[in-house]
Amino acid sequence: MSLNSVNTNAGALVALESLNATNSALNMTQTRISTGLKVSSATDNGATWAVAQNERSTIGALGSVQDSLNRGVSTVDVAVSAGQTISDLLNQMKAKALAATDVSATASDITNYANDFTALRDQIGKIVSTSDFNGVNMIKTGGSSVMSLASADGSIKVTVAAANLGLGGGNVTVTAAATFSSSATASAMLAVVATSITNVNAAVAKLGTGVNSLNSQLSFVQTQTDTLTTGVGNLVDADVAKESANLTALQTKQQLGAQALSIANSSSSRLLSLFQG
Repeated sequence: MSLNSVNTNAGALVALESLNATNSALNMTQTRISTGLKVSSATDNGATWAVAQNERSTIGALGSVQDSLNRGVSTVDVAVSAGQTISDLLNQMKAKALAATDVSATASDITNYANDFTALRDQIGKIVSTSDFNGVNMIKTGGSSVMSLASADGSIKVTVAAANLGLGGGNVTVTAAATFSSSATASAMLAVVATSITNVNAAVAKLGTGVNSLNSQLSFVQTQTDTLTTGVGNLVDADVAKESANLTALQTKQQLGAQALSIANSSSSRLLSLFQG
């Protein structure tokens, strides 16, 4: 037999406790739907939040790594493009020097060939001096190597060594004053240009390999970033469809709880009727 008391309404207390629990769950579900997250703060799930924050830190660092690799790729691409152009110019210089060695070439012909040779030579100097990206020139004398970030902690780098393609440098043995004035000097110059072509082609090939290394690392970092982002989402993202279903159920439960509380509160009114005449 239940106790009818004017001091304690046990039914109302139970109904109120149930309604409060429903309201709390409803607030949580509404937050998940509005934010799209089931763990949006440390109070939701401290351990999961901490793991997610650590991974977000790594993802942010990998963004900087991608920026560094992209700058590296652009810098080396400029150097490769310039190197290929220099190789083409050297091929043209070789053709001019070879033409000047022809025994049928007149003095006037040799002079014309020499003038073309000199113009091509000077063009190499201009290309070398203007092959900068973001202030970095890899092919001038004393040029800078590229050292791009490759890991989130900065401990690993992808390095592409500079290639000196300046006139009279380590690879281009043709000097800034190189020319010829006779068939004999043209023949000697031909050998110098041939050596330069071999050296430049080898140097540009190494630069091309460097670009491939940078692109490979960039592709890996992008994949790593995507994987980590997906992993964080698995930890903290809310199932919106599921939460929407929960929202409907909790709203119905809230309405029923409010009605139950109203019924429980009406018991005090029924007690008053016992004392009515």
